Amino acid sequence: MRDQNPLYLGLISGTSADGIDAVLVRFAPSLKVVAAQTFAYPDPLRERIVAFARNDATVTLTEFGRLDVEIGERFADAALALLRETGANARSVAAIGSHGQTVCHRPTGPHPFTLQMGDPGVIAERTGIATVADFRRADVAAGGQGAPLLPALHAAVLADAAAPRAILNLGGIANLTLLVPGRPVLGFDTGPANCLMDAWSMRVRGTPRDEGGAWARSGRVDDALLQRLLDDPYFAAAPPKSTGREYFNLDWLDTRLPGGMDPANVQATLLRLTSRSIADVLHTQAPGIRGLYACGGGVHNGTLMDALRGELPDVQLDTTAALGLDPDFVEAVGFAWLARARLENVPGNLPSVTGARGPRVLGGIYAPPFA
Repeated sequence: MRDQNPLYLGLISGTSADGIDAVLVRFAPSLKVVAAQTFAYPDPLRERIVAFARNDATVTLTEFGRLDVEIGERFADAALALLRETGANARSVAAIGSHGQTVCHRPTGPHPFTLQMGDPGVIAERTGIATVADFRRADVAAGGQGAPLLPALHAAVLADAAAPRAILNLGGIANLTLLVPGRPVLGFDTGPANCLMDAWSMRVRGTPRDEGGAWARSGRVDDALLQRLLDDPYFAAAPPKSTGREYFNLDWLDTRLPGGMDPANVQATLLRLTSRSIADVLHTQAPGIRGLYACGGGVHNGTLMDALRGELPDVQLDTTAALGLDPDFVEAVGFAWLARARLENVPGNLPSVTGARGPRVLGGIYAPPFA
């Protein structure tokens, strides 16, 4: 007899490429996260992923194939570790929703595409669980941006029927979901969240991130540089829009960076770029919103959160924990939720967000090796 309240397992590594977030979740009778854990990539693998994304014009097919399988193996390891931790049997899990690792996202131009790695066939074979993956390409094929996809989850479980609110994801890239009663859901990438700060920290200090924003706090914002960065056309573009590290990277920064700047001042300015670009678009697209709930790794950057509060004095900024969802695992829950939608043949995209020609069922199902 089929379990009426099955488990789903969500897996994702975001644009920061620092590791795999894994959740085990039930959606009925209400959303309940049973277990959640982050599994860091080994440093050599993370360095290869970042190099692959940075040098997309020169990678070899051999490296592509090997990396696809290696990431898939790491995703399978994460799923199996989470099952061992909880004592759950693989047969109790209806499906794994695996976002994979985005390495290139170019949803505009004559041949738009988005590319996530992490072979789902490997995940299904290793875990014995049906694996749903490749969530973004159906939306891109329908003329959409393929991103962001989480606004559908936000609207389903985090909206308030009586008051407008916004959900802010602070990953490598920042994206906003605007939940205004009586209006279609809107969502879009605002620009960089952590990706530029992380890359600058790695270049200058050899550390993959600025823990808590302490280094940025030690510097001073350079207003001229900030304006030069904000002058990029992406920030003024109307939604739907999405972006990634293939656009906002150190090459992008280097073309705008004057020589001789104190590196701490550059970091402070990059942090302010994140907070200002988010505040500007919130003021433009939804000036009536007074509740903003953040998730993603950036919530642990106290300097960034303080900067956002300074930019948005009339907005109450909190994390999604205030709404009952751990801010570190919202995206992983989202891809478990999209896996359930795929099994039920329910569309997972929101055309008002992505700009697709219509609702689309997202993801391909990779069957387990046994029934």
